[in-house]
Amino acid sequence: MLYQSIEYLGNSALYYTRDFGRMGSYLFLSILGIFKRPFRYNELLRQIHLIGANSLVVIFFTGSFTGMVLGLQGYYTLSKFGAEGVLGSAVALSLIRELGPVLTALMITGRAGSAMCAELGIMRNSEQIDALECMAVDPFRYLITPKFLATLIAVPMLTLIFNVVGIYGGYVAGVVLLDGNPGAYFVSMQNSVGNEDINLGIIKSFVFALLIVWICTGRGYFLHKIRNAGFGAEAVSRVTTQAVVMSSITVLVWDYLLTAMLL
Repeated sequence: MLYQSIEYLGNSALYYTRDFGRMGSYLFLSILGIFKRPFRYNELLRQIHLIGANSLVVIFFTGSFTGMVLGLQGYYTLSKFGAEGVLGSAVALSLIRELGPVLTALMITGRAGSAMCAELGIMRNSEQIDALECMAVDPFRYLITPKFLATLIAVPMLTLIFNVVGIYGGYVAGVVLLDGNPGAYFVSMQNSVGNEDINLGIIKSFVFALLIVWICTGRGYFLHKIRNAGFGAEAVSRVTTQAVVMSSITVLVWDYLLTAMLL
């Protein structure tokens, strides 16, 4: 029994070490594909449309109702201290520094990250990626790199849209519905939000975008090398679920780390 436990721990350590090495080399080759020619500009535009434009509705509704909740809760909390005038500051800082980048990343993970993982998983399962390699076509330049660039472009832009929509959602809840002071809402925001807050949100959105596309596409690409994944359609579903969970947890962990490092 003791021998089996030690053997299991050793096998697990070796598996995770190999998996981390595969993902590291995968990230390097994906970035290297940016500099290989010919570059697939049409595929890049298609991926931006799939990841960015098709996510606008989700981001709009998530941002608006998140801002409205912040405005509602913030107004009632601040009114206890007679500080309703700083509601705009509280809503804007909460969205720009934390909720905007994090919630946008989580929404993109569930909507686009799962799709990218399933697409590559199906291609690996049906040996389409192997066929590209047999024809001397670089799968990273052909498949992975456009997804990387499209995610790095789309997620920061969606984060900015989320922030703007959320701020106006907070205005609707705190000013229009609860009769707050509209001038104080925007003046407090202008006085409290600085370039360092905006820069922190932008840095987070880029890091989260990289994490999402790296984990989700990597899990699908290495479908047959993932332990306990299974075979066929079952393998694709399990790996897609694993990719979404891993990406979401990683985004939350890095949100804390970036906040701690950049404050």
